[in-house]
Amino acid sequence: MEEQVKEDNILIREVETKNIMTKSTLPVGGYSVNPYVGCTHGCKYCYASFMKRFTGHTEPWGSFLDIKRWPEIKNPWKYRGQRVVIGSVTDGYNPQEEHFGNTRRVLEQLKGSGAEVLICTKSDLVVRDLELLKTMEKVTVSWSINTLDEQFRADMDHAVSIERRLTAMKQVYDAGIRTVCFISPVFPGITDFEAIFEKVRNQCDLVWLENLNLRGGFKKDIMEYIKEKYPNLFPLYDAIYNKKDRSYFQMLEQKAEQMAKQNDCLFVDNELPYGRAKKGHPVIVDYFYHEEIRGSENTGKRKTRI
Repeated sequence: MEEQVKEDNILIREVETKNIMTKSTLPVGGYSVNPYVGCTHGCKYCYASFMKRFTGHTEPWGSFLDIKRWPEIKNPWKYRGQRVVIGSVTDGYNPQEEHFGNTRRVLEQLKGSGAEVLICTKSDLVVRDLELLKTMEKVTVSWSINTLDEQFRADMDHAVSIERRLTAMKQVYDAGIRTVCFISPVFPGITDFEAIFEKVRNQCDLVWLENLNLRGGFKKDIMEYIKEKYPNLFPLYDAIYNKKDRSYFQMLEQKAEQMAKQNDCLFVDNELPYGRAKKGHPVIVDYFYHEEIRGSENTGKRKTRI
């Protein structure tokens, strides 16, 4: 491990890792690639903050970033046909990527491998690599957008504006690359997924819907934020997150299915297999309580229906 430094109040260090590819536990399966440890977007609701338990970091989430160094991927062709998710517990296009280039390095090493690459981001920096992405057989870029309200967005993360994300999505979509609007996490009473759908329907192939899942240390912070900024919604959050009442998300699921029917969009519970949608009719994917649909492969059968 090299000496750590502080840049813009972010603790940065380099770490060696033996293998950048790890088997994924995500619903979409395949492999996960996380070119960094930590994420300087510092989302207040980020489930990945649990990583601190394993990395030894004591700094607040969002205030540190480990730059991974790894041996070049051996035999990238072994991943042909496999889903490779870049950014499951970090954003591969955090601001520091512009300097360190780890995500671009991964893409260059996977070029020509035949892997099905999925990039998950909140950044428009991905546009930098557009020409490289266009050379890959199957690639998808997903942007997390859970509000059109820039103030709420700024309260929740340090990533680029919603406007910049939408502009980047359109650029990538217009370049012929499969795109996703990941409406996640859906904040009860705050996220208007129908308004977001209308904004993105002509520049994405899929719309994913995922519930806000409060757990770990950040549950208290989010609940206090709601109590302060949206006191009228606090009883709803108390019912969902303290009393385990799922009726609100059950209602949203029905609302999403109705939206799909009205707009001639497929409504599924898992977005596999790879495919493109007719413009203006993106596939709507119900990832509410996605831990219950792992492996369902669009059968509609969950371990427990909400």
